[in-house]
Amino acid sequence: MSETFLKQMAQGSRARVAEATSRLSQAELAARIEPLPPPPTLALSAAGFDLIAELKLRSPAAGALGRAQDGIEERVREYAQAGAAAVSVLTEPSRFDGALEHLSCTAQALAAVRVPAMRKDFLVDPYQVLEARAAGAGGVLLILRMLGSEELERLIDCALRLQMFVLLESFDEADIALARTLIEARWPKYSPLLLVGVNCRDLATLQVVPGRLLELAPLLPPQVTSVAESGVATPADAARVAAAGYDMALVGSALMSGADPGALARQMLAAGRRARAAELT
Repeated sequence: MSETFLKQMAQGSRARVAEATSRLSQAELAARIEPLPPPPTLALSAAGFDLIAELKLRSPAAGALGRAQDGIEERVREYAQAGAAAVSVLTEPSRFDGALEHLSCTAQALAAVRVPAMRKDFLVDPYQVLEARAAGAGGVLLILRMLGSEELERLIDCALRLQMFVLLESFDEADIALARTLIEARWPKYSPLLLVGVNCRDLATLQVVPGRLLELAPLLPPQVTSVAESGVATPADAARVAAAGYDMALVGSALMSGADPGALARQMLAAGRRARAAELT
């Protein structure tokens, strides 16, 4: 994702907020959330490595990966049955074919097994965190590079108030340093709900650089759950990032394009957990 792309996505996201609030105010949306039960919590395995499996119908780089009518419920249940700790759902409509309805559908499908859904989008306003919670989500992703410190604080505060986990997505050393500063200064006691991810896509070339996951791993704050994003497509990739110290991997395109996503998810989890066990012996 280039800087220009991020700016375009932020502009589109703000336009969506303006349109949504014209139909339903933030106060009205908050009132709808108030009677809801707490969302499912993010439960990590004692085996030391977990998976966030992603529902992504389109990628700007890879093109179409699926269709809503292909059966969202069946796919996300397959992810959960394979052992995914959470399911990420792209809700951005213009470039990823996403929708809030996909998030609602996923949350409903996973409710019985208490696996949380996470809204993945270009979030810029607390209103969108409220939207995610109203749709049943238990977590949200925030892109550090795209937001100012005050914006980040408002969004994180909103999510934590709603008992949602937050995945802070970084691209480089500066992003990780910002995440560490924010967590240590503002929310040290909330570390179980705060995750820091590394997206290894190069912002200049738009290419995935898997080696960047390994380069940046030592810089991640040790008190929070770390997530490898992008560049994890095979069980061997999962083993590599687990051995580097990542607690989780977020996997989207590989699962969406694979013939048997459940089997691939299980293989990734098994390989990652073997690698983590080997590191600890």
